[in-house]
Amino acid sequence: MEYAHGVDDAVMMAYSLEQLNRMERRPFVAALGTVFEDTPEVAVAVWPQRPFTTVEALHQAMVAVVQGWNRDRQLLLIRAHPELGSRQVMAVDSVAEQTSRGLTQLSAADQARLHNLNRAYREKFGFPFIIAVKSHRWDGQGPVQGGHCIFTALETRLQNSPETEYQRALTEIAAIAHFRLIDRIDT
Repeated sequence: MEYAHGVDDAVMMAYSLEQLNRMERRPFVAALGTVFEDTPEVAVAVWPQRPFTTVEALHQAMVAVVQGWNRDRQLLLIRAHPELGSRQVMAVDSVAEQTSRGLTQLSAADQARLHNLNRAYREKFGFPFIIAVKSHRWDGQGPVQGGHCIFTALETRLQNSPETEYQRALTEIAAIAHFRLIDRIDT
């Protein structure tokens, strides 16, 4: 798998919230700039709001930045996300998340099925299907943190309206960012 920005290793450094609160802008952005799929503008925007008392407070501040963007800017963020199971260059976080759910090792039949569903979704909505994979399984072999099969979710969401999926994409991106913050911040 290839990584964005020439990163060779999926190891991410963990920081305490206290360390993040003491950081100058550049290291803060380096530490959190990929939480929203290689969109460092989110970290740049929340840096002046330090100190954050909880990971949840930091997450809410970051989500508020995205919610404050106009639709065109939000669509850029949505479209920055890779398709599930794709072989495209993607951010280290996305590689790790997809690998953890087996999406990088699908059978040929499942890979073809996912490719076809991804294509249908992109054609209908104009952006990739986004789901917080850490709360789902690809194979339907039981729940993970209350989630369900990614294939089922994709098939079901293909029936939604464009506006419903636009809002759902933003909701899923916020969930992905929350998982990434939890992984990145020692509490």
